[in-house]
Amino acid sequence: MLLTITNEPRDYAWGSTTLLAGLEGRSPSGGPEAEVWFGDHPGDPAEVQGAGTLDAVTGGSLPYLLKLLAAADPLSIQVHPTRAQAREGFAREAGLDPADPARNYRDDNHKPELIVALSDRFEALGGLRPVADTLRMLASFPDTSGVVALREHLGAGADAEALRATIGWLLSGDAQAAVEDIIDGLDSADAESFAEALRAVRGIATRYPADPGVVVALLMNHIVLRPGEAIFLRAGLLHAYISGLGVEIMAASDNVLRGGLTPKHIDVDELLSIVDTEPGVVPVQPAGGEVTEYDIPVADFALRRIELSGERTVEVTGPAMALVTAGEVAVAGSDGATVPVRVGAAVFASADETALALHGSGEVFIAEPGRS
Repeated sequence: MLLTITNEPRDYAWGSTTLLAGLEGRSPSGGPEAEVWFGDHPGDPAEVQGAGTLDAVTGGSLPYLLKLLAAADPLSIQVHPTRAQAREGFAREAGLDPADPARNYRDDNHKPELIVALSDRFEALGGLRPVADTLRMLASFPDTSGVVALREHLGAGADAEALRATIGWLLSGDAQAAVEDIIDGLDSADAESFAEALRAVRGIATRYPADPGVVVALLMNHIVLRPGEAIFLRAGLLHAYISGLGVEIMAASDNVLRGGLTPKHIDVDELLSIVDTEPGVVPVQPAGGEVTEYDIPVADFALRRIELSGERTVEVTGPAMALVTAGEVAVAGSDGATVPVRVGAAVFASADETALALHGSGEVFIAEPGRS
């Protein structure tokens, strides 16, 4: 069974006013359009053409959530728990109202995710930079008391321990004067090998002046993705999207611990208990030509990107989705009936479908449960 699914964009404040409209070839709505959800998540289940919502079809059983994401401003710095951490935290907070803003765990699942760039440039922060490199960058800042204090915190012990303590200090509220001092030094900082990262953090500071998350962002790796390139963000990895249009897929969870760039609740102690502060690079996965199968080391989801020209049959393990992001594409299932799919919409294939026949020319993303 094939079902055409769509959804209305969610109007989060960081959303773009133009990127989703441009993708879909329509006039902008005039407000921010941040995400379009293709899934059965109770927060915003996809709409089935002429037949209600997708959760009524699946019973809320999909292990993944597929999205279009369009960011004009930075999202919050955040980290997601492992499944074991989520189960423990969800049980611990069982007495809290589900809508309580102080609640950290909305469910008992982990939330690994993958983002694939659609726009010519997609910017993100991912993972923590080695301390020695950050100290080299900070050498270009003026020697104010805040910058000196940051250097001292970073130099106090092995990288992982020093970074954990530094993040805790920055977010504690006790470091606000130092935070503002460091942010003031951004304009005069001039480190050639960190020029792109500094430019990005200056932009973040413009949007979130005096926010401690701006300084946390200085500790993170700056990543630029080109179309078709992707990063996988595992549990424990600090990250934030800065700008651009992409396809995102994640486990079906809403567990987020925030570390700045947000007016929402930040539980510093809980954040520090789950964040992995061991520094390292987040690998960028390249686009692979006609078919790109992204490396996803979890069983919740799998994703392929297909550059379609003519006809191609793809085997799937349902329940699957085919999301069209460019061109003119139609999809057929086991009954042979062809379903045209507009750009920005998707086809849901029930678990009894084992192959999808793609026709046309364009770009298609195939989402399905993982095989790991």
